[in-house]
Amino acid sequence: MRIVIAGAGDVGIHLAKLLAQEKQDTFIIDQNAERLQYVENHLDVFTIKGDATCPLVLREAKVEKAELFIAVTSTEAHNITSCILAKKMGAKQTISRISNSEYLNKETGLDLQELGIDFMISPERLAAKEIKRLVSKNAFTDSFEFDEGKLHLVGIHLETLSPLVGKQLSETTYLNPHGDFITVAIKRKTTTLIPRKTTYFEVDDYVYFVSKPEGVDEIAKLSGRPKLKSNGVMIMGGSRIGVKTAESLSKKYNVKIIELDEKKCFEITDKLENVLVIKGDGRDVELLREEDINDMGIFIAVTGSSSMNIMACLVAKAQGVSKTIALVENIDYIQLSQMVGIDTMINKKLIAASNIFRHIRKGEVLSLTNLHGVDAEVLEFKVSEKSKVVKKPIRDLDFPKGAIIGGVIRNGQGMITLGDFQVEEGDHVVVFAMTEYIQKVEDFFK
Repeated sequence: MRIVIAGAGDVGIHLAKLLAQEKQDTFIIDQNAERLQYVENHLDVFTIKGDATCPLVLREAKVEKAELFIAVTSTEAHNITSCILAKKMGAKQTISRISNSEYLNKETGLDLQELGIDFMISPERLAAKEIKRLVSKNAFTDSFEFDEGKLHLVGIHLETLSPLVGKQLSETTYLNPHGDFITVAIKRKTTTLIPRKTTYFEVDDYVYFVSKPEGVDEIAKLSGRPKLKSNGVMIMGGSRIGVKTAESLSKKYNVKIIELDEKKCFEITDKLENVLVIKGDGRDVELLREEDINDMGIFIAVTGSSSMNIMACLVAKAQGVSKTIALVENIDYIQLSQMVGIDTMINKKLIAASNIFRHIRKGEVLSLTNLHGVDAEVLEFKVSEKSKVVKKPIRDLDFPKGAIIGGVIRNGQGMITLGDFQVEEGDHVVVFAMTEYIQKVEDFFK
């Protein structure tokens, strides 16, 4: 498949990295020679120096033969224009990164698909949606549902009081007497482990499970984390993400926004009726105490400064907040969340790239998700008659060591897969796979 990417920023480079692992015929266009040199040195993709809104540059990339054209530069108008041109020149499908979410609002009457843009991705909107999902599952660092909740993927952070700490996986079966969930991964500092029977759980591990609906509450108890003190949510930063997050959460939670800019404070107050807006610095301990930070259940930092967000979350954590979420610009920071004590760090560019990647997946992959700070993916496959996983006990499949089958949805019912379980044609299979093993896993389901 020929795929052309306009933009060698964080989103474009991460996409190119994923596509290179998939052995796709990928071209990346950018006007910055240094970025392109970085891509050439680190990824097996083709680079073209130039402006993607220039027809000659698009022709050099043979965009007329492209299955997919993706515009992810930092300039919205540039993305829209290059997508329209690419479509007119013969690209089968186009995806544009946008910043103005009004383009996604059907009430505006705009239909950019008529102009040649098949999909639009708003990193800010996706980030706000991700934060809302993390808040709604407040006991978990990650949460994802398969087939409308038939199976769940959840992650927890192990506190000192967790009943898992200090035990081998084989010693914890008493905590799961009905076999409602299975451990699929452990993130320990910067290392991701596929657990075996002899694997020990340690304090500060991030543990991921695939679970039937009835097992989700039991998993929440395993973290050793105290329950949220209240349904109060404090958000630092009146950015688009902050406002959109506050708007969606205010229907269920008591929300406060802290913003330094006085003008923004008035704008947010006019826009959001059920949100208390406070002018100030979210890193100011005295201000936080005045606003009863110790009674807050969740603290979210979404300013434009990664260091400010990280620092504010650490201050909030020190004041007793149960759960903290920080928005960071540098993708490399995601790996640090477990080590510095922040529950979840999210990166809007990484979320956008993963969302775009779902449009690229074809064949029998029904859905996929990525875990925060984990170099792996969770995929859902539909099993065909010819699949290598059919009619054999899972323990006899010779499945890649860097992957594990976590569950199956059969006839609308979620099932946890142990060693003697046999997959059948038509099953939906949930697989956790380290990035470098994904292609080998896909071969089992062809």
